[in-house]
Amino acid sequence: MTLAPRVGYAIRMGLLDGKVAIVTGAGRGLGREEALALARHGAQVIVNDIGTSLSGEGKDVSPADEVVGAIKAAGGSASANREDISDWNGARRSVEQAYDQHGRLDIVVNNAGVLRDRMSFNMSEEEFDLVMRVHCKGHFAMIRHACERWRELAKRDGTTYGRVINTSSEAGLMGSAGNANYAMAKAAIAALTISTAREMGKYGVRASFIAPRARTRMTLSMPNHAMFDEPESGFDVFHAAWPAELVVFLASEHANDFNGQGFVVWGGQVVLVRGWHIVNQITKDGGAITAEDLVQRKAELFGDQPREPGFL
Repeated sequence: MTLAPRVGYAIRMGLLDGKVAIVTGAGRGLGREEALALARHGAQVIVNDIGTSLSGEGKDVSPADEVVGAIKAAGGSASANREDISDWNGARRSVEQAYDQHGRLDIVVNNAGVLRDRMSFNMSEEEFDLVMRVHCKGHFAMIRHACERWRELAKRDGTTYGRVINTSSEAGLMGSAGNANYAMAKAAIAALTISTAREMGKYGVRASFIAPRARTRMTLSMPNHAMFDEPESGFDVFHAAWPAELVVFLASEHANDFNGQGFVVWGGQVVLVRGWHIVNQITKDGGAITAEDLVQRKAELFGDQPREPGFL
């Protein structure tokens, strides 16, 4: 028997009491667990999902409806949203739904994504564009329309409460062979998070990203998927509910002093990460450093640093 979250749960008011959240891609996997966890802590949740396949094909309304039903059965508040958030107006309508139904929006959890894995030399334009559209445009469009509202409220009231929690990946932080489109999109999401934090911090909005290790449709499609399989016994370290706990924290008032941060997270581990930083440098007085200088001084520049690709 594995140690994993219980399927049934009771709503407990507290960390997110009265807050309104949108979770994109919330019909399955990580997004589902995020929606359930936010509701369990008192948030009113808009469950966004158009029910596509992992590769972004087809539509199915049942996953979003099932999550809404589970939240309501436990005494929580939830509604379905079937907008394509990679469509500019679809994202706008999603934000409008929160204000139309609840009069406010406090939390945006960007989770929706697709995969079209391929080596760079075999990737089609359509496979590249789809992944960019869903991940990058989908994240940005939701942020854009939510932040427009939050900025208006802050200008009127002096400050506002806003939380953006984006979903990056270790593929984006460190690179990944076989899915350069996905890795590129996830790296862009990390940069978008930092930009959002810089732009919106003065209004009271906080932005963070998570890079989760969890058992989802995406990870089970990977070549090393066996590592994510449910164990026969013991602690289920890659259950998708564990990263959702970090999302609850980041969505709460207790994370007000976090802005522009990134976290790698899985069961039993939360790791604060930071991106590009100065490792070493060389200087030259009175002139530019030439290619010939670099030939002579490369050992001084690199020292004992690894010469392999890396980010962290």
